Amino acid sequence: QVQLVESGGGLVQAGGSLRLSCAASGRTFAAFGMGWFRQAPGKEREFVAAISPIGSMTQYADSVKGRFTVSRDNSKNTMYLQMNRLIPDDTAVYFCAQSVYPLAEKSTQVDYWGQGAQVTVPS
Repeated sequence: QVQLVESGGGLVQAGGSLRLSCAASGRTFAAFGMGWFRQAPGKEREFVAAISPIGSMTQYADSVKGRFTVSRDNSKNTMYLQMNRLIPDDTAVYFCAQSVYPLAEKSTQVDYWGQGAQVTVPS
């Protein structure tokens, strides 16, 4: 049974930083693409970042490019999202995702989801 568990969310002032973690279990971590999506209140879930199985390729949404960095440590079965220069529009629940696609950018390409971690950046 696949489990994805996010941690590291919280409240941070605009301009600050947070790092999210996603601990995975249940199948061979290094065989699957991983990614982050987010969902703000009243909005659809949207793609944030993705990383290929061995970490050689990454992809970012335009809205976070240059501010967020996705990484993974396959020896720890863990993916990270370093978020810098946070802005109020980054406020959302952030979901960890696992996919057979190397760089899944659509929700329909995701096999498994985490439970979500709240990130709040007050305006």
